[in-house]
Amino acid sequence: MPPELAGNVLISNWWLHRGGGAGRGGSTAATKSGHDHPVATLDAPAPVRDRRPPEMKFVDEYRDAKLAEDYAQRIARLVTQPWTIMEICGGQTHAIVKFGIDSLLPPTVALVHGPGCPVCVTPLELIDKAIAIASQPGVTFCSFGDMLRVPGSRQDLLAVKAAGGDVRIVYSPLDAVKVARAQPDRQVVFFAIGFETTAPANAMAVFQARQEGLKNFSLLVSHVLVPPAMEALLGSPLNRVQGFLAAGHVCTVMGFAAYEPLAAKHRVPIVVTGFEPVDVLRGIHQCLRQLEAGRAEVENAYGRAVRREGNLPAQALLQQVFRVVDRKWRGLGTIPQSGWGLREDFADYDAERRFGVAEYTAEEPAECLSGLILQGVKKPHECPAFGTRCTPEHPLGATMVSNEGACAAYYRYRRTNLKPATAA
Repeated sequence: MPPELAGNVLISNWWLHRGGGAGRGGSTAATKSGHDHPVATLDAPAPVRDRRPPEMKFVDEYRDAKLAEDYAQRIARLVTQPWTIMEICGGQTHAIVKFGIDSLLPPTVALVHGPGCPVCVTPLELIDKAIAIASQPGVTFCSFGDMLRVPGSRQDLLAVKAAGGDVRIVYSPLDAVKVARAQPDRQVVFFAIGFETTAPANAMAVFQARQEGLKNFSLLVSHVLVPPAMEALLGSPLNRVQGFLAAGHVCTVMGFAAYEPLAAKHRVPIVVTGFEPVDVLRGIHQCLRQLEAGRAEVENAYGRAVRREGNLPAQALLQQVFRVVDRKWRGLGTIPQSGWGLREDFADYDAERRFGVAEYTAEEPAECLSGLILQGVKKPHECPAFGTRCTPEHPLGATMVSNEGACAAYYRYRRTNLKPATAA
């Protein structure tokens, strides 16, 4: 890979998150209503944009109560029969619950929450592997903060830290590279979990570590890919999903071409959607409009950040560092070709191999219903343990821990209005 590519990845991500990719080829024949200016009518032509990164307030316009009510009224006039839509994004889940978006919809429109939280889908044995590595002398274990409280089979990473382990919260995998550079006498491990969104930064970290010859740095990898999980959900006998809201940040990196075969094969509309209330309502409206018309296409309702082809420099780096592997998902089991692992060229940086934990296995606790929640089969308050034996302070499963978990969202915003189910 040319040495300037690393810089291009970062520049491209910055440009896309500023919105610079929206007006440059973001709308295609497969992308109806590719613009997403909040005050534009649904069928209006996309506004002309210049080549400069646009000035964008990412909150005010997309939390406008009048616009939200307008979309709700459009949806009410549109719907003629029951429909079930699943979002595959923890940020969207929290927006739906926090702002009461589901309460604005007709009772015939059901929103169910899918496996869109990266912490929540990380399997139990990966947590046990992380704990085993972090407990070893001479190891500095670096992770994003929400992983520290996810329970393993017997304890969590916070317990390892309390017992004297060097467990650190970092805000970027490149911070872990800095630690490895500053402490060459210690083994520094970064917990590389997440969807396609976080993968480029993790790929950059291990690429940079190899470029610098840092022999004391490694990744514990548990990256997962969204399209294979959607395929598994659609093929499940428990499936009741008729349309999807796809995660805008995932598509910012990967684009949305990979969703088009899914929509065609299973006859389900898929709408790439943002994370604010008006974003989500717009995505729901476009999905319902397809369902009512009998269409099943991929539409881009997040044109200010997403292009069909995605971030090509980031994808090039991912292809160089990672290979597609089978991956176990919490609640879904092992899904073929649904994750990334390090290529053989980077095997020396694989923490599972370095610390001999590749063969760890673990069974999920029977009391925790997070698997059914991640499949959209149950809602959090339908779990008998919700808000009683399972709380953010004492979680049974990851969906109650993560800031993007469905159970955490219901506990934070709705626990006073909901009663947990009683055990059978």
